[in-house]
Amino acid sequence: MPRKRRYAAIPRRSRTVPLATVGVLLSAALVPAGGVASAATAWSPKPSYTSTDKGDGTYTVPITNADVPDISVERVPAAENKEHRDVYYMISTTMHLSPGAPIMKSYDLVNWQIVNYVFDRADIGDAFSLRNGQNSYGQGQWASSLRYHDGKFYAVFNTNNLGGAYLYSTDDVENGKWKRTPLGRGLHDPSLFFDDDGTAYIFYGSGNTSAVRLKSDMSGIDRDFPNIFTAGDYAGKPFIGGLFEGAQVFHINGYYYVVIITWPSGQGRQVVMFRSKDLLGRYTSADGTNTYEARGVLNSNGFAQGSLVPISRENGGTDWYGMFFRDNFPIGRTPALIPATWQDGWPTFGTNGVVPVGGAFPKPITLSPAEETFEQQKSIVASDDFANDAPHRPYMDEQWTIPQPPEYDDSLIGVELLQNPGFESADVSPWGTQYGATISRDTTGPAAGSAALKVSNRTLNGSGPNQNLNGKVQRGVTYTVSAKIKYTSGPSSIRFNLVADWGAGVQTMASGNVPAGQWTTVTGQYTIPATANVDNFKFAVETPWANPQPASSSVEYLIDDVSVVGQPVTTESPAEEEIAPNGSRLDPVWEWNHAPDNRYWSLTDREGWLRLTTGKVVTGKYVYGKLSGRDELTWFEEARNTLSQRTFGPRQSVETRMDISGMKNGDVAGLAAYNRGFSYVAVKRVDGRNTLGVVNRGQPFAVDIDQAAVENFVPGTTVSLGDATQVYVKADLDFSSPVGQLWTTFYYSLDGLQWTKLGDRVGPQTLDGSLSHFMGHRVGLFDYATKEKGGHVDFDYYSLSDTLTAQNKPLDTSALDAAIAYAEALDERDYPAGAWTAMRDALAGAKAARAGQFGSQNQIDAPERALSYQLARLGTLKSAAPQVQLTVTATTRCIGASAYLAVTAVNDGDVPATIELNTPFGKKTVTDVAPGKQAYQSFNTRTAQIDAGKVTVTGTATIDGKQATSTYDAAYPAAGCR
Repeated sequence: MPRKRRYAAIPRRSRTVPLATVGVLLSAALVPAGGVASAATAWSPKPSYTSTDKGDGTYTVPITNADVPDISVERVPAAENKEHRDVYYMISTTMHLSPGAPIMKSYDLVNWQIVNYVFDRADIGDAFSLRNGQNSYGQGQWASSLRYHDGKFYAVFNTNNLGGAYLYSTDDVENGKWKRTPLGRGLHDPSLFFDDDGTAYIFYGSGNTSAVRLKSDMSGIDRDFPNIFTAGDYAGKPFIGGLFEGAQVFHINGYYYVVIITWPSGQGRQVVMFRSKDLLGRYTSADGTNTYEARGVLNSNGFAQGSLVPISRENGGTDWYGMFFRDNFPIGRTPALIPATWQDGWPTFGTNGVVPVGGAFPKPITLSPAEETFEQQKSIVASDDFANDAPHRPYMDEQWTIPQPPEYDDSLIGVELLQNPGFESADVSPWGTQYGATISRDTTGPAAGSAALKVSNRTLNGSGPNQNLNGKVQRGVTYTVSAKIKYTSGPSSIRFNLVADWGAGVQTMASGNVPAGQWTTVTGQYTIPATANVDNFKFAVETPWANPQPASSSVEYLIDDVSVVGQPVTTESPAEEEIAPNGSRLDPVWEWNHAPDNRYWSLTDREGWLRLTTGKVVTGKYVYGKLSGRDELTWFEEARNTLSQRTFGPRQSVETRMDISGMKNGDVAGLAAYNRGFSYVAVKRVDGRNTLGVVNRGQPFAVDIDQAAVENFVPGTTVSLGDATQVYVKADLDFSSPVGQLWTTFYYSLDGLQWTKLGDRVGPQTLDGSLSHFMGHRVGLFDYATKEKGGHVDFDYYSLSDTLTAQNKPLDTSALDAAIAYAEALDERDYPAGAWTAMRDALAGAKAARAGQFGSQNQIDAPERALSYQLARLGTLKSAAPQVQLTVTATTRCIGASAYLAVTAVNDGDVPATIELNTPFGKKTVTDVAPGKQAYQSFNTRTAQIDAGKVTVTGTATIDGKQATSTYDAAYPAAGCR
């Protein structure tokens, strides 16, 4: 949650700013200082940036304007939690980000907030840590399932490159430590399910739905149940098609329901549900037949994969909604809470099966007005002042055993490992062949020497030469691999792969395009991973696989001067200091691009600033392990310790201030909107001079790239910063012009008041069809070195707004002013001390900001949102007004021919009270009525007969330093006296 905020004000005075030499710009200053708009308004804060709560009891779908894919939602019933009301938790996919598998919390299923993470690091190996050429882009943690059973929480997810599936468990989903259990194998899109008898199963699969039963102690897999049902079982059904994955299982009214996403040919993605009285279907049916019947339940605007969600009703019943996401790139995959109408045991989602994008539905859970306001302020993104005041969570203290660095045989480093690499021997040995190819020496036109190797009779892409290097290659060593290749007949160009195979699938070590008719060198470098079986290691030459086999699979070719040479060891190994906590705590909205190196970032080196230090120099030798072509990464993607948040739509503005005085030559640091395609504003230091500019990388993406050229500044966007040591930068992200594209406009300022646009908007950024990152665009702060390590950049704050400069709106302080006025009118005695202090800290930051000048809406919105969050929180904690506790009675009686009304008020409180007795026949005030004593008066009505009526008694007292007044009514009966 937002806490103490130190949003620095820009003082109302002249500022001396170092002059800068301004390069070619496409526009001048756009936002003048001062001139803000403000009107006296009551405090009524807008919902958070990632909420679609309309504040009138309805919401629109999707429910978040941000990337939350592969959702799994779990309810903890009121009877089973300390809050005594239904609480919902949701988990999502974060792939290569760290920390990962976020736990989000909600009371109304519409507004969500991140409260924890399952893990800090999915692994400490190279692939999750951007070490030694390895990465986990588009891989890592996928498709989590969250379940609550017998007082414990369980999360299971698959990793595509980190050892398969893992099961985590904890007693406390918000504050507990998670226990990690490897399941030893991959389980695609796993979904945990506890049957009524407590037996745990994991359902999984793509193209089929299978299951494994877990051991009773949840320590591993006990039994397999493959192909409980498959897509083929429903041939001819119009709603069955591709994907057929993401299964989640629920037991409702005697039926087991399985919810699956499918993508039939020519249609959109949709939800199909399967149901059976028997959980394991064909495994429990008498004749082994499939028992699951199927029905398409949602085919509207691509809302598909996700959860069913139970909602308790006052009559004791349960409504079941759907929580399904849709592709909304480049923002990402965004979830929607969709109501359902059930008939004959089947749901129809939306309004008669239709769910419009942006459509509104009534909120299914009603909260008090104060709770509604607070829920609407919760978000999965936030501004930050880097005050190092985030709440501590156990994932921050995650423990790992650091392996000992490997030892190397220096005699095998720097020497050729292949025998007969130039084919100068009289025969071809020790070269062998695979997949039917034949090889022979060819002396008609070698690339060098007297002979080359001719490769013939190829029928498959893998047909070619190979040589065993058992016991010669070493884990963790980087090898330079090369070969000269020539062919004369076939396609105009063929990509050749130099590969390794140790029994775990073919790994491409180097690849390159070879044009027909000329000798071409294919070369690259490859680091042998720690998991490689170096005692069963085969080197081979192949061409790319495709189905059907491409023309290149049958091309004859010549190969010469093949080489595999180990380089001097510069391999990084995991270090204790890299992984151990460093005393800095980030807000849960932040995630690192891969696991961070904790030696090279800090919130404590400079109070109130985020410091990013370069820990190594980028190499340009990283490739996507996920892509068969081994596409190269950019320097920006290789950079470690890029700190990021989700983007949100339809418009987002991000502002920060950078201190660049610690940069070294070759350093690049800035603010990015990124995926595989990215746009960023950055300072580059070259030969001691700092230049600011914009970089834009769009599609199509080449396999082989010139990293420096890819990240050249866009012409017309550069500014020489001269002697300036600080610079403000701002990124305005527009996801709406048009929808499906991201266009970003960048600005800079030297004083935070006068802003200048850096060229035109850049883009478009769109979905990468290769799914190399497979997540929505993120906004990140980064710093990397191209020459030498050890430079650093400090970031002062990260301020958000949903107003873009291009909208030409005047700066508006009305919401900030209303929040400040409301806060100052509150009474400290009505609220818990801790919450009051948090609000006053936010108020101090807001007032400090308001006392200065504003140069952007971000500078206004960030302190307003922080204060409004704390005010909304206070609203849910306000103490009930103190009551003057009285017991009041009123009776009638006759004295002679006159009716009398007797009123008694007993002080049941702990302090003296002044009590006023009011009747139709007079009043009486009694002061200082002690606790336990009473005020009494008998009123003569001066008549013989009175009708029934009531008296009003008011008690006034000072309770806990506050004056309190309470009023009571008491009825009296009629009386007739003679």
